[in-house]
Amino acid sequence: MNLSEEQILTLAPDESSKKSGKELANPAKWVSKGVNELALWGECQGSGSKPYQTQIDLANIAFKCSCPSRKFPCKHGLGLLLFYSRHKNNFTAANAPAWVTDWLNKRNEKQEKQAEKKDKPVDEVAQAKRQQSRQLKVSEGMEELATWIKDIIRTGIISIPEKGSSFFENMARRMVDAQAPGLAAMVRSLGDINFFAEGWTTLFMDKLLRLFMVIEGFKNTETLPELLQQDIRTAIGFTHNQDELKIQKGIRDTWLVIAKQTTEVDSVTTERNWLYGTTSNQYALILQFIIRGQGAQHILTPGMFIQAELVFFPSAAPLRAIIKEQGTSEANVAINKFDNWQQVMETESQLNRELPFRNERPYIIRQVKPVQYNNQWWLQDRNSDMVQYKEEQRTIWKLLAISGGQPLDISVIGKEQIYEPVGVWQQEEYKIL
Repeated sequence: MNLSEEQILTLAPDESSKKSGKELANPAKWVSKGVNELALWGECQGSGSKPYQTQIDLANIAFKCSCPSRKFPCKHGLGLLLFYSRHKNNFTAANAPAWVTDWLNKRNEKQEKQAEKKDKPVDEVAQAKRQQSRQLKVSEGMEELATWIKDIIRTGIISIPEKGSSFFENMARRMVDAQAPGLAAMVRSLGDINFFAEGWTTLFMDKLLRLFMVIEGFKNTETLPELLQQDIRTAIGFTHNQDELKIQKGIRDTWLVIAKQTTEVDSVTTERNWLYGTTSNQYALILQFIIRGQGAQHILTPGMFIQAELVFFPSAAPLRAIIKEQGTSEANVAINKFDNWQQVMETESQLNRELPFRNERPYIIRQVKPVQYNNQWWLQDRNSDMVQYKEEQRTIWKLLAISGGQPLDISVIGKEQIYEPVGVWQQEEYKIL
């Protein structure tokens, strides 16, 4: 295991973990420590009477710690790995204690079971029956969802804020029962709307319409183009075999990592990595699902360039992709940027024609600055055209601090008229917001 300190720090979930990890890369912090060809471990004295037991699977860069932190990896895992990278001579080869070997054995057993399941011959008859059963459940669930939507429209949406979260959660659970997790997520997103914000009715109706389009599209699947059929199935929650995708030829390019967005639900971290292909002029979304105690398959840090071959999921407007092969790149390649919002809107219009229920996507635009209008922040291009700043409180002050209110080349994520800045170029250096 020869990760550099810079590579180790890219594993940090946030800046505070990175800072705390550096502080813990100190011999005085560790009551005991050890290493062998399989694992690295140590006991770090915290605020409690018992030290925290921290362990790292060196073969797969996976972490486990007895501390109560919900961050992954926690500061103790980062600190131990940094400590080892800086002072390998302080670690003597030793037999791992039981709490380390037990963890490694459980990981190996899980991997063996997954391999056996993968190698097991597919029972095509049973598979067909399962698919038919799921298709029926999805269809029945969609009928209920369509009725639910029509009832909302019939009675009007003005009373929606009074219904509470259970109104949406109950229908979302029904979609989970119908084996349509994608629809469940779309229903939950309705309940996540800020009903106290101005313009919530427009956002609500837009999301409701997207749901209805997916339902109607599924009913009329046979009349639609094949790629649009795939988009509808994906929106519902049908998965695509990634092993089959990896067999296909992808797009080789130097990719800039524009941004990383992470969320955690029930000990599973979802990592959304947004990339831009400098030669192909193609944007991409790489999703990674990380279970606590395991490492990410790919280390992607915003601002870095990577040489990689990406294979895109079948879609009428391809965006989500998987990494087939990856290497590092030190090149600071020129970026092809949109000149103004008008060009972005033309692209958006084309995408809406191809995939009307699509999600947000990234753009890189020249010379944009934040401006205030009607007590809201907007993003203005050099033609004085403006789009609304999404969730401005998250990044507006950092953007103002970096730009001083002056135009900068900027990367954003959003759709139609609402966008969130995620990075800017200042003196040819890309900075994350």
